[in-house]
Amino acid sequence: MNAPEFARGLPRAETPPLDASDAPTALHAPAGASIPASSSALVSASISDTFFETVDATRTTHTRRAQHDAAAPTVLFVDQSGQLGGAEFALLPLAEHHAASGEVVLLSEGPFRAKLEALGVTVRMRVDARVSGISRQSLRFGWLRALPALARQTIGLARDARRHDVVFANTQKALVLAALGKPLHRRPLIWYQHDILSGEHFGRMQLTIVKWLVRLAVDQVIANSRASAHSLVALTGCKPESIRVVHNGIDSAAFLPPRAAEADAAAAPSEADGTDVRALRERLGLPANAWIAGLFGRLAPWKGQHVALDALARLPDTHLVLVGTPLFGEQDYERQLREQAEALGIAGRVHFVGFQHDIPSWMRAMDVILHTSTSAEPFGRVVVEGMAAGRAVIAAAAGGVPEIVSHRRNGWLVTPGDVAGLVQAIETLRDDPALRQRLALAAREDARTRFSVQRYLDSMNRAIGEAARSARG
Repeated sequence: MNAPEFARGLPRAETPPLDASDAPTALHAPAGASIPASSSALVSASISDTFFETVDATRTTHTRRAQHDAAAPTVLFVDQSGQLGGAEFALLPLAEHHAASGEVVLLSEGPFRAKLEALGVTVRMRVDARVSGISRQSLRFGWLRALPALARQTIGLARDARRHDVVFANTQKALVLAALGKPLHRRPLIWYQHDILSGEHFGRMQLTIVKWLVRLAVDQVIANSRASAHSLVALTGCKPESIRVVHNGIDSAAFLPPRAAEADAAAAPSEADGTDVRALRERLGLPANAWIAGLFGRLAPWKGQHVALDALARLPDTHLVLVGTPLFGEQDYERQLREQAEALGIAGRVHFVGFQHDIPSWMRAMDVILHTSTSAEPFGRVVVEGMAAGRAVIAAAAGGVPEIVSHRRNGWLVTPGDVAGLVQAIETLRDDPALRQRLALAAREDARTRFSVQRYLDSMNRAIGEAARSARG
């Protein structure tokens, strides 16, 4: 069978290669540039006196930093979310690596804090509901009401930043606060871009803010995929080669049971990784003998669970497991999915299992992993996790996913939202176990080599080190 049209000649990005560590350091503000008065001056003018009253409190920090100069730079990581999303999972290994001298500032409470602290990471909370409550919909006027709180958070974050060599913003609100506070903290600012910046997901004002902050306040941009990098180039007009591309790192060993290390890597995944699928399914409460597809991720319309349900209605001998819960006010979508399953007569073959901690076990219990996003995925972390678990992955070919999956080599690509194409892909892999096994073996090897945590850390630490050295002159 030939590759589908979209999979033939997928464009090779002109932005950096898979590991773009050799690319030039990223975006720098023009010489003499400063944040415009409409942004930084608005905050800085009202808060500089308050801030500089606290400078004496940081003097002991300078001594510590001088002693630290010969070692790795200290990093202040900033993230807006307390929830565990793709950006937060990406930050975990990097924050753990820098735990001895760095710290993480979170702008919202949630389970992410506990995850970090369990890894020995110092976490500082700077929570203000008026700032965290600014949404895309309320951005135009919401920021005015939140201005005093925004100023306080900017001051606090700047104080935190002065204890470190580099500021690493992991989300967009983190970028805004760190950039507005740059005249106060004067530390190099790195932004890890996790989004495809387009009007499909972001409002005009939000995109404008990101555009100017990146141009004038960010010292280095790191994108999680070439697709994300391309969107920033289109937004800001920056040179493609000025953006590093560093894909997320996945701990592949965590997705295999302990016996996998002693297994024959050339054997079938269900044998090589030591998984007794039947026993595993019985433990998880799944039908032991059914052919099961799994879909992992938060329940949200753009994640496309409704597409998978439509496909399941045409696959009478297949079950579907949905692992994940709705976030960000999307609870109505879960109700719609349950109603859809009832209306299609497939409710008995759809398993809503909610949030699960042991994702590797759930993935290994599947015959195939689905990725059905209807919009371009900036990266596709769950795709790599499915590959690491040693299962064939059927994925929507948009955004960063084609950078991960090569059609019929280490997975299967389908057009986003194409129910018929998804049905055909599932039927093909269900009816051809040898093909499914071959894809799974190649996928597991790619996850282990191309998307390893060590490769990710090496690339990130090179970028952090270059930013710190550049600031020191």
